[in-house]
Amino acid sequence: MTILERPAAGSSEEPAAENEVAPRCAYVIFGVTGDLSSRKLLPALYALHGSGHLHADTNIVGYGRSDWNDEVLREHAESALRMHARDFDKSSWSTFAPRLRYVRGDYGGTAGMSRLQQLLVELGQSNRVYYTATPPTTYPTLVESLSEMGFQSSQEGWTRLVIEKPFGHDLESAVELNRLVTRNFDEHQVYRIDHYLAKETAQNLAVLRFANTVFEPLWSNRYIDHVQMTMTESVGVEGRGEFYEQSGVIRDVFQNHLLQLLALVAMEPPARYEATSVRNEKVKVFEAMGCVAPGDAVLGQYVEGNGMSGYREEEGVDGGSRQATYAAARFEVQNWRWSGVPFFVRSGKRLESKATEIVLHFKTPPHIPFALPVEPRADRLTLRLTPDEGIDLRFNTKVPGQDIDLERANMEFTYAQRFERPNPDAYETLLLDTMVGDATLFMRSDEVEAQWRVVAPLLDRQDQEAQPCPYPAGTLGPPEADRLLERLGRRWHRPGPG
Repeated sequence: MTILERPAAGSSEEPAAENEVAPRCAYVIFGVTGDLSSRKLLPALYALHGSGHLHADTNIVGYGRSDWNDEVLREHAESALRMHARDFDKSSWSTFAPRLRYVRGDYGGTAGMSRLQQLLVELGQSNRVYYTATPPTTYPTLVESLSEMGFQSSQEGWTRLVIEKPFGHDLESAVELNRLVTRNFDEHQVYRIDHYLAKETAQNLAVLRFANTVFEPLWSNRYIDHVQMTMTESVGVEGRGEFYEQSGVIRDVFQNHLLQLLALVAMEPPARYEATSVRNEKVKVFEAMGCVAPGDAVLGQYVEGNGMSGYREEEGVDGGSRQATYAAARFEVQNWRWSGVPFFVRSGKRLESKATEIVLHFKTPPHIPFALPVEPRADRLTLRLTPDEGIDLRFNTKVPGQDIDLERANMEFTYAQRFERPNPDAYETLLLDTMVGDATLFMRSDEVEAQWRVVAPLLDRQDQEAQPCPYPAGTLGPPEADRLLERLGRRWHRPGPG
């Protein structure tokens, strides 16, 4: 295996190679005792260790306020990995455990940070990644504490700061947080994370478009009638009622996951598939997106149904809450390629099934030379992120016989059928990228602010509406969302095969 040392500032890095070993570093996880670390970060680092991507001398340093030590962290990590890792192997664990070290301290002040600095010096680690797996309210204090201790620079190595979503609560707070972060760290050091960008199908969007001549020429308003983007969940708020009361569906997934996927669909071909070029093209998409008109959005909230309680009965939720657990909106990308093509985006909790899909509905042919009893259905390209990641193309074909009768056919690609090995978890990809210095799948400051500008009208509407539209738990969502498309002669594609 080849160790590729990449420049810290580089905006021209290539994605990590399959057999690449990341440079040695200290991977510091602030909030290592929390749920994100247990479910995602530690399993991802463990998987990278098992696949040989972690340098032999890389350390994983957990930082938290709990009264732990190295051994307690290792016991916690082993339990988390047995529960959440894709494969837990005692032999692999025995070589992974010694990497783990723990530092106790607050996110502000100097006592804990001084202990962290001392440990990093003892470990001889000049390359450092700092990961904020902490509540968003701690980000400003944490960033300033790191800066005050001089952690933003290293004379002999590089420093990178990974910031989890949500990045701000609205446009104003995002701008202020960006100012604080970039006042203490250089922009090239900051990795604003959105794990949906690392899902295989999301990454495959670029390959589908730019590595195949059959698709990109059709990728415009000349051939595409409209685009649907769906992210549905069958679960409710899962004990996070207090958090969801502050975020809701718009802040939780619209501002980040869904708009990022929309940008990948709509962006122009970048000159190179690297951080600066890709992020420049995504920002152009957000800048071309018009405000959501009052009649172009529906907000909903699940109520009791199908044996499940309503949102207002969830723990931590106000009994009179107006928070939206469902949203559907029509967006327009007002540029040469997409003018006139509506992008219909929806997401919600306590719906019929769990699915994340991007569906491109093509226009019907301008002239059909056959005598058909009904107009043929439009061709449809579906990119499925969950479940069963893959791509599905639906088109019309002739039924054998004398008459011309049409039947739907499909060409389907799934990762599970095509490849024997499982897809890497999104966090595996992203954590490796932070170590090798590839920021392509991370968000830039102007990108985040542009996303908040796009959803600002939705947030204003939520504040102004008396009540969101109710929908029974376990259904497809509020009927008002269907009418959003029906008045334009379209209808929602039902998530799943078919």
